[in-house]
Amino acid sequence: MTWDPTDFRAAVGETLERFVDEQALRLAPLGDDAARLVDAARASVRGGKRFRAAFCYWGYRAVREPEDEQALVRATAALELLHASALVHDDYMDASDTRRGRPATHKAFEALHREQGWSGRPEQYGAAAAILLGDLLLSWSDELLRRCGLPHDLVRDALTWFDTTRSEVIVGQFLDVSVQARGESDVELAMLVLRYKSAKYSIERPLDVGAALAGGSPEVLAALSAVGLPLGEAFQLRDDVLGVYGDPAVTGKPAGDDLSEGKRTVLVALALGSASPEQARRLDAQLGRELSAAEVEELREVITASGAQAEVERRIRALTDQALSALGTAPIQEASRVVLRELAEAATQRLV
Repeated sequence: MTWDPTDFRAAVGETLERFVDEQALRLAPLGDDAARLVDAARASVRGGKRFRAAFCYWGYRAVREPEDEQALVRATAALELLHASALVHDDYMDASDTRRGRPATHKAFEALHREQGWSGRPEQYGAAAAILLGDLLLSWSDELLRRCGLPHDLVRDALTWFDTTRSEVIVGQFLDVSVQARGESDVELAMLVLRYKSAKYSIERPLDVGAALAGGSPEVLAALSAVGLPLGEAFQLRDDVLGVYGDPAVTGKPAGDDLSEGKRTVLVALALGSASPEQARRLDAQLGRELSAAEVEELREVITASGAQAEVERRIRALTDQALSALGTAPIQEASRVVLRELAEAATQRLV
């Protein structure tokens, strides 16, 4: 197979559409409410860069060529269902109004409740819908991997890594919520949250799942982890930069969204530690508040002047170099090495 990322994203998207269609038929007897939830699931899995599916795919091809391309794509798509689940829950926990330029799930169902004039609180209905949709997507991710069509013994081995992935991302999310609740801004703590909330499940674990599906040896899995963890950290640090400096027209999120949500990222922790006492107090006081465009720009200037943005860029490059160095010596198929290098650059230098 010649690697074409556009074709691969399309194949994953089509796989997810077919899978949701299957679920829609299964759940049709439950009526209109079930159909609304399934429609929301369909919307939640559309779009995105499909990085997790791509790293899973090339984790497999690091070991060997696929005999059943369609089954492998189905397996990789399970990672995208897990990602969609995490985003639905994350948007509610962060009180985010939008996702990829559309209303977040809890906001969409809240609006539906209000438009229909139903009883009870629209906000509570929206929250319930987001929780249940995230749970449904999480359940489907397991189902799709189990039913992907690859040999059962290899799927069993991959599920062990997939179980670890889901536990890490859920507990990592709780670490993030807890850090924000306490208002802690420590760089090492922020890195711990970053590692378990996002870095591992974005790149390292998809590589592990893919290699396990191919029957990869412990040596290969360890080598891929040495690539995936620093690369995943660089990936999330890039996301943190975009959460403050990203263009809303490109990211689909409001300007400075991470600041309004009060996220205690590595970028913010570095800024609080390096800014003048007055600027640090200003930044800390504004985190988690609804901010005007002028206030967002003011806080961006504080972060930039503190040197935090430059330091995060330095860390992104250093972590990417570490991952690429490990990739260069990993005992994997050469085709995989070439494409993983391309994916590494795409993941860490992206604009969205």
